[in-house]
Amino acid sequence: MLPCQPLLHAAVFALTVLQALASNTFIAAVYEHAVILPDATVEPVSPEDALALMNKNMDILEGAIKEAAQQGAHIIVTPEDGIYGWLFTRDTIYPYLEDIPDPVVNWIPCADPTRFAPAPVQERLSCMARNNSIYVVANIGDKKLCNSSDPSCPRDGRYQYNTDVVFDSEGKLVARYHKYNLFMSETQFNYPKEPEAVTFETPFGKFGIFTCFDILFREPAVVLVSELQVDTVLFPTAWMNVLPFLTAVEFHSAWAMGMGVNFLAANTHKTSKSMTGSGIYAPDGARAYYYNMKTEDGCLLIAELDSHTHLSPASSPAVNWSSYASSVGRFSLNDHDFGGLIFHDWFTFTELTKPEGNLTVCQKDLCCHLSYKMAGQQDEVYVLGAFDGLHVVEGQYYLQICTLLKCKSTDLNTCGQPVETAQTKFEMFSLSGTFGTNYVFPEVLYSGVQLAPGEFEILNDGRLISKQRSTKPVVTVTLFGRWYEKD
Repeated sequence: MLPCQPLLHAAVFALTVLQALASNTFIAAVYEHAVILPDATVEPVSPEDALALMNKNMDILEGAIKEAAQQGAHIIVTPEDGIYGWLFTRDTIYPYLEDIPDPVVNWIPCADPTRFAPAPVQERLSCMARNNSIYVVANIGDKKLCNSSDPSCPRDGRYQYNTDVVFDSEGKLVARYHKYNLFMSETQFNYPKEPEAVTFETPFGKFGIFTCFDILFREPAVVLVSELQVDTVLFPTAWMNVLPFLTAVEFHSAWAMGMGVNFLAANTHKTSKSMTGSGIYAPDGARAYYYNMKTEDGCLLIAELDSHTHLSPASSPAVNWSSYASSVGRFSLNDHDFGGLIFHDWFTFTELTKPEGNLTVCQKDLCCHLSYKMAGQQDEVYVLGAFDGLHVVEGQYYLQICTLLKCKSTDLNTCGQPVETAQTKFEMFSLSGTFGTNYVFPEVLYSGVQLAPGEFEILNDGRLISKQRSTKPVVTVTLFGRWYEKD
């Protein structure tokens, strides 16, 4: 397995952690995997060739699993598409699929591999978990036969699902989740007839699981946390980074904070597709994360988490995201508001023309307020932006976004284009908005796609404020609101 240099105190603190480990904590691991892809073909390969490819990837995953177990990890999450990759049609993926039973069958494939149809991938994953005494989370494909009595049955007589599986430390299948919100390119898979809310209990908390694009929708993501009260969410993903708001480490860390849960995100690694960014996130920020667009290396992350962290009114007062912004008038009248696109969404911007000040920008029902002071002005342009509307590109969902954003150049026409680096530091910032939803995710992204754990806080009145006297160079400070109620 290739070494990596994870950001924060990630992988080399295991001995200290194990000495201090209490019953109310556990050790989590995620592995970002540089997937070995199949050759592109219009004809299905043989089952033997499909298994050979999957075994090459599982050889690498097994190395990561063994290392994580040796460092005391109780659970490890591996990526979406991490065993067979992508580049498939409906027909060409079929040799890679297995029939995955409902976990109620109480099955340990490693101990009883012939109980059901041949399932060499499930058998090997089960043995990895059993032999290393660790929970193993993986993403594979499920196939289910159907017939003409089922009006939804596809013409080829089978359903095919993008599927997560979880094996416990004895190798037993304890969870199976069929991805409900497929990305637009996943034509090889079927949608489940109903969304699934999959949870399972462990000695170290209650877990839920979903996959990649699911995170942007109420079902299953919000249901698991708000209604089923899981402590930790498992998240195999194949995430293509989209600056400035949907970079993997940035958005996933913000989601964990906004929802008040642990979040274990394992991404595939493919720089040509902008796929990188894995992390172990707690409600108070990132415990370990990895973002690398320079090399094709995988990475193992390990960190300690609290076992029981789901929010309750007693433990953490709820944030009223619109309280402060609704109580103040417009900070200033803007004579020079202008429009610009961010990931196909039309924002209203106003420029920060002074080294310090107070600004307001509005779009529809959303008004965004910013107080700020720069720590020495660079030759860079920043804007305050607002978006209130329906995003319609790779899916349809309502957003409300307030953002302090660095523009790509001093040309205002570049505002909203992807930016990874900046030079300007801030002595302070305070961002708020008149949000119509309580699902708001706070993001602070520094130059070089660096997170800012512990360097900002969310006040109960909905303000995102800096805690440091001088920040690192800022790419964006954002309140990303997801208005599920309007979907």
